[in-house]
Amino acid sequence: MEPAVFQRDLTEIASIIQHDGGAIGASWLMIALPLVGAALLLVGGRRTDKFGHLLGTVMALASFAVSVLAFIELLGFAPQERRRAVPLFEFIPGIADVGLLIDPLSISFCLLITGVGSLIHIYSIGYMAHDPDRRRFFAYLNLFVAAMLLLVLADNYLLLFVGWEGVGLASYLLIGFWQYKPSAATAAKKAFIINRVGDFGLLIGLFTIFATFHSLAFGEVFSAASRASEVTLTAIGLLLLVGACGKSAQLPLQAWLLDAMEGPTPVSALIHAATMVTAGVYLIVRSGPIYEGAPTAQLLVTIVGVATLLAGAIIGTAKDDIKKALAGSTMSQIGYMVLAAGIGPAGYAFAIAHLITHGFFKADLFLGAGSIMHAMNDEVDMRKYGALRKVMPITFATFLIGYLAIIGFPLLSGYFTKDGIIETAMEHSAVLGWLAVLGAGITGFYMSRVVFMTFFGTKRWDANAHPHESPKVMTLPLIVLSIGSIGLGAYLILGNRFMLFLAPAVGAPEELPGFHPFSVPGLATLGLVALGAAYAWLKYGAAEVPTVAPRGSFLVRFARRDLYGDALNEALFMRPGQWLTRIAVFFDNRGVDGLVNGLAALIGGTSGRLRRVQTGFARSYALSMFIGATVLVGAWFVVGNL
Repeated sequence: MEPAVFQRDLTEIASIIQHDGGAIGASWLMIALPLVGAALLLVGGRRTDKFGHLLGTVMALASFAVSVLAFIELLGFAPQERRRAVPLFEFIPGIADVGLLIDPLSISFCLLITGVGSLIHIYSIGYMAHDPDRRRFFAYLNLFVAAMLLLVLADNYLLLFVGWEGVGLASYLLIGFWQYKPSAATAAKKAFIINRVGDFGLLIGLFTIFATFHSLAFGEVFSAASRASEVTLTAIGLLLLVGACGKSAQLPLQAWLLDAMEGPTPVSALIHAATMVTAGVYLIVRSGPIYEGAPTAQLLVTIVGVATLLAGAIIGTAKDDIKKALAGSTMSQIGYMVLAAGIGPAGYAFAIAHLITHGFFKADLFLGAGSIMHAMNDEVDMRKYGALRKVMPITFATFLIGYLAIIGFPLLSGYFTKDGIIETAMEHSAVLGWLAVLGAGITGFYMSRVVFMTFFGTKRWDANAHPHESPKVMTLPLIVLSIGSIGLGAYLILGNRFMLFLAPAVGAPEELPGFHPFSVPGLATLGLVALGAAYAWLKYGAAEVPTVAPRGSFLVRFARRDLYGDALNEALFMRPGQWLTRIAVFFDNRGVDGLVNGLAALIGGTSGRLRRVQTGFARSYALSMFIGATVLVGAWFVVGNL
């Protein structure tokens, strides 16, 4: 089929107002089911403790079933007709309605969110089995899934923003779920505040969109984007990028992500794999017509992506906390997606394909880390692991598959999607391409380090640790996720299958690319990954790993301190903010309050003195009247003589 058949007709998007029947017409149930689950569990309180985890899981699975049915129904339409609007009700007359957009982009996210999200729910049944607040945890999980689905299904920016804020609220509740721990409460507040910085940029961007196009509906905005000036589109693109950086933990708003590991491990999997950090990538790709008219904004998107993929990889090389090492990996992999999204139509499909495959192998890795913690009394320090492959064979096998997928081992999912991004970046800019290759080499090192420190070498367990394999309710989701980590990438990329499917929503490049496994960038990537893995084996596989981390060089300390991101934020924002607050308080106390209080004191003092004149004696008042009359008569004589 000719690529031109799949190219986007922006004016046609605005004309789609058909209310579909069937699963597409009932697509609102994807959002409603987990939202109802969250409401029942929160309102029901302790009365739902016994079955709350089951109710939350059933609601997630039901939402997944609706997503699958809607996907099947969407495939029944011709490719150019796979954009189905589902209007629900009028929200703000003349500005925005509540409506959903079912197209290849949104349905891909729905399948990922509900599919991987359901597996995380099932896993959490075992992981949170002994937590007294398990019911509340599942309510928050349902709320998270519902908010993310609203974000990706919205047919306008205003409704997207509602889902965007819902995700922020749910992440705050889940990261700080164990609020009795000061570190968890602090991490939740940090994530909330940094995301509000990004959300402020997004909100100003939406104001600018409405002021420019007099609408927030995707169809109307995108069809009119070509008529707007490049300066306006650049401003909008940069403001949307600020929002994307906050939600997807891209530089310079990345500092919250590693601290967010204070939440229960299933939360880490949900945030990193299926929901929150993917929202920024979705926003950029969905807003493609705006970025395509703003080359400067596109360039900045690619720069942010490549800088973050390198920063996240470097951070991952020095983390001994297994969850924080994987969190650095998430930063890096999302950076690859942002890089591809910034390239334009040639990179959109690779960005979303890598997002989907990453959802599987990163959820596999995080839930695998949770399985290890479950067996090691919640220990997260990899220096106190070692030789776990012998006592946790299923966790080891599934974790190994996720590891091979993320480093781009040939024929596994990451090999096709990440190498596709690298090759596309190389064609766009040699500098960006080779930096992406370098990031892949570092990925080979730090992910191999995680595997060797955890599963190989000698036992470094504490005396009270008795590692064992996790129950089936936890290992079964790992097996399913590992299967997706093996074959999904090839299915999506080979034959440009996913690019053709996604084209009605995001457009297609003028010339469809092919996958070239033996290209120079591809061979260089494999070579650097192999070198990184070999170096990790020499340091952490063949050599003895000390149970206490050595001080290390400046570069090692630089990576351990998250590239001094917190110190930079403290110096640039927190300290100046404190001084501004103190100046404002001083001005308020000594200036505004001083003026008001001084005026009040003046009036009070004056009235107190005048009060003494009122003695209550008639003779005093008569004397006052006599003096007053004398003054008036004297004044009359003086004026009369003049």
